[in-house]
Amino acid sequence: MSRFDVAIIGTGPAGLEAAITAKVRNKNIVLYGSKLLSNKMQVVDHPILNYLGLPSVTGKQMAEAFQKQLDEMGIEVTEQKVTTVYAMGDYYTLQLGNGDMVEASSVILATGVVAGKPYPGEEKFLGRGVSYCATCDAPLYRGKVVACIGGSKEEEAEADFLGEVCEKVYYLPLYKDEPSFAHVNVEVIKEKPKEISGAMKAKALVTEQNTYDVDCVFILRAAQFPGQLVPGLETEGNAVKVDLQMKTNLPGLFAAGDIAGQPYQYIKSAGQGNVAALSAVSYLDEMKRKQNQ
Repeated sequence: MSRFDVAIIGTGPAGLEAAITAKVRNKNIVLYGSKLLSNKMQVVDHPILNYLGLPSVTGKQMAEAFQKQLDEMGIEVTEQKVTTVYAMGDYYTLQLGNGDMVEASSVILATGVVAGKPYPGEEKFLGRGVSYCATCDAPLYRGKVVACIGGSKEEEAEADFLGEVCEKVYYLPLYKDEPSFAHVNVEVIKEKPKEISGAMKAKALVTEQNTYDVDCVFILRAAQFPGQLVPGLETEGNAVKVDLQMKTNLPGLFAAGDIAGQPYQYIKSAGQGNVAALSAVSYLDEMKRKQNQ
């Protein structure tokens, strides 16, 4: 199993600055996110006026400048979704969307803010009929009937895998593009999910129009709510609770950028990413000193 000093999740300004700072401090890092960097930057065509050193550039131009710096420093983006981060005492285990596990001595969350809130029943049945990773958990429901809520077109590959394993898949897209699947047992349901119901385990997905009896509900978002991503993490609304050093309530776990709350500004996110990386470096150095005593 791979082991890193610092795992950074997110490729917006906070995550990129954290990766650069940790790399400058000679730490072994892994950066998870999109090779296109933050979608929040890619869709901004108007000038951004308050980012120091990059006057009047658009979000796309800013992303190009960030990418150039990553290339110069030899920092690569790993395009693999992190579905869960587990605190293991003095290190963390990251479960990836392809089923692999990675270890890191410290973690920096920079995944941005997740709009909305969990569905009623989502948190209650997590691990008992609710899953965030089709690749990981589909074999548990071989020959069963499942529902899959897709947050973007990128999630269709996982839904297709469910179609390969499960008897029936109800796919509920939360986007406008028309879904396309290789397996005929994946049925597209254009209804808005409302609730996940059951007793000891999830047994049904309730929409605004119907109720579908299922053995599992797979919820595939581009990013998970912080509390679901990291069990035991203290949050306030959709934001992670941090101090001025970007420390969370879990030792060795830091958060920066939009995930740490307002204001949602590029310059603020980059600054917090720098602080989070420096705090992670200090944490690692302290752990090393304790081991050498």
